[in-house]
Amino acid sequence: MVMHVKDLSKYIPQKFIDNLLNKGVRYLYPTQEVAIRNGLFKGKNIVLGAPTASGKTLVAILAAVTHLLNGGKVLYLTPLRALASEKYNEFKEYLSPLGYRVIVSTGDYDSSDPWLGEYDVIISTNEKADSLLRHKAPWLPYITLLIADEIHIINSEKRGATLEILLTKFMQICKNVQLLALSATIRNLNELASWLNATPVKVDWRPVILREGVYYNGEIYFNDGTIKELDGSKNSMVALTKDILEENGQILIFSPTRRSSVYTANKLSLIVKNYLSSEDFRRLREISSIIRREEGDKVTRRLAECLESGLAFHHAGLSARSRTLIEEAFRENIIKVIVATPTLAAGVNLPARRVIISDYRRYNVELGFYEKISVMEYKQMAGRAGRPQYDDYGEAILIAKSIDEMEMLFEEYIKAPPERIISRLGSEPLVRTHILAIIAGDFANSSEELTSLLSKTLFAKQFSPYQILSVARKSLEMLLENEMIIRNNDVFYATELGKRVSELYIDPQTAITIIKALKVSKQRFSALGYLHMISSTPDMPTLYLRRREKERIEGILSERIKELILEPPDDYFELEYYLAQLKTALLLEDWINEVPEEVIVEKYDVGPGDIYSIIQTAEWIAYAASEIARLKGVFNHAKNLIILRERIKHGVREELLDLVKIKGIGRVRARALFTHGIKNLDDLIKTDITKISKIPGIGLNLAKKIKEAVESGVYEIQLSDIEQEEIQSTIDAYF
Repeated sequence: MVMHVKDLSKYIPQKFIDNLLNKGVRYLYPTQEVAIRNGLFKGKNIVLGAPTASGKTLVAILAAVTHLLNGGKVLYLTPLRALASEKYNEFKEYLSPLGYRVIVSTGDYDSSDPWLGEYDVIISTNEKADSLLRHKAPWLPYITLLIADEIHIINSEKRGATLEILLTKFMQICKNVQLLALSATIRNLNELASWLNATPVKVDWRPVILREGVYYNGEIYFNDGTIKELDGSKNSMVALTKDILEENGQILIFSPTRRSSVYTANKLSLIVKNYLSSEDFRRLREISSIIRREEGDKVTRRLAECLESGLAFHHAGLSARSRTLIEEAFRENIIKVIVATPTLAAGVNLPARRVIISDYRRYNVELGFYEKISVMEYKQMAGRAGRPQYDDYGEAILIAKSIDEMEMLFEEYIKAPPERIISRLGSEPLVRTHILAIIAGDFANSSEELTSLLSKTLFAKQFSPYQILSVARKSLEMLLENEMIIRNNDVFYATELGKRVSELYIDPQTAITIIKALKVSKQRFSALGYLHMISSTPDMPTLYLRRREKERIEGILSERIKELILEPPDDYFELEYYLAQLKTALLLEDWINEVPEEVIVEKYDVGPGDIYSIIQTAEWIAYAASEIARLKGVFNHAKNLIILRERIKHGVREELLDLVKIKGIGRVRARALFTHGIKNLDDLIKTDITKISKIPGIGLNLAKKIKEAVESGVYEIQLSDIEQEEIQSTIDAYF
């Protein structure tokens, strides 16, 4: 029997039910009904495996409402910031009318954020929540519902360990918390549920039927036995695109690399523009003009050109602003086709009538060859097929070049189940930061307590407690050797250094690299020296060194080797990595020397999103390095690193740091003010509004706000939409 939303009246307020009815929701999806029947409203732990768009978020919201009614507090974990933002909007839409406060928190890893305790629902990334545990946020013990979205991220080699340890610690400190874990792709559901002391709930129902198939030689062979012959082009991508556009559908194409995504989008632009209405063209020109006005680099210029034809490419190299504009326009059916790298599959909810996986292989930069994608990754991409409320079905299509390849794709992807979720805690580099956090946070101190805690991990369940203890022993030895922990009989204590490293949320090896570098000299290093130190830490993303760049970077190394703190290695392969780190440092040097963003994009072959990611991480490591320098008593380095952090944050030379204290005055406007003789806040106070308003990029309204901010001492000013659009770089706007 189908459950009507009115049947929820004994669990949740009528006002919430009315809200559902106003949104057109009359009956619960099977996903929600099955979760309720398995104890969702009774406080039972649940691991829910259900397809994309089958209603898992509403399950989480329903659970949240019941906890909030009883004075509880909810923490919602996601792997991505974009997903956190999406969930914030959804929870706010449902819970704000009931008077509950929702907040999203994803940044600043060096704070306990006690103010978050004033909110009823806190939405956070896994890493942010882990940092809050390390800082012993005072409101954490009051959490009564913990929701772990995309729990299959535990399978991630780089980020899975954080979620696994986070859940393990939560189960220890919050004995009465209800746990709700969600995913669309869990093969070993029972095993995961057993680890979390939860009820496994599997739902195969989808609101839109999913048809999976393989395209070969002008035809699509579907898993239900049907065959669809396509008319027109022999080019697979063109044929598959035209077919759906003829039916007024939308298409999401997953391409293995950024370069291939741009190439495919350009290739399809002549096709897609034929299916646009005059209103589509008008809206697309508006979006394109916004991007052109706000960003002037080659990547976004190409994007703007594609947008005017009704399609877009989408990858992490784009700015957050560009990605948001693309996603919103696609949801409104203004953009008909998106060609994306696979990161989109694990991110925001962006369904399409047809999903095309253009290649089942991906180039592994670290290994230097192509490898097959996992079945789990294929299922994540395929799950985006079908738009609820718009489509009766969705299609996920792989592409084959031969009969043998078509048979392989059916057997190894379409018919195959996703891989088991496997713990990644077996690696010492991944474990060491968590062992330090466990000891520094007093979650476990004695060997017996460490053994007890680690034996509750998924790794211990899947493999052996002895294996995880063996890895932990190596971490303990490394931490003892580098004076981050001390041992007294059988009890471990974090030193002041160890506690600070844990609070700063950096890899202990990052701290070791910084300490080693700062010991080299008591003198001031050049900016490049500090930046290369930062770029040499394991926490810092490193730019890929292309063959054609190697000679140029080696030349710079020869010229500026005396500025670098860390000497180049003798080993050939290690030298390659050293040069890549130097390339990253050179990008940062250009940034703090006010080289325009579009020049950096061209020079280093990166996108605005890459620059932002590098800046954000470098700023944090510079801050961590300044804290470590202070702790070690090298105060000259601490002072220099604090200044460098601000330069990285704002992308300016040191002389502009006073001016960029005013939020809304980015690197471009600050330089304009400086050029016109206004060099600091005192000059701003003394200068007439009329003179300030005549400086390029300012204007009268902004000049008034700047004066008000400076004179009041409150440096954050509110910019209008028009003033925001005048900002010449998206990255400038971030700061």
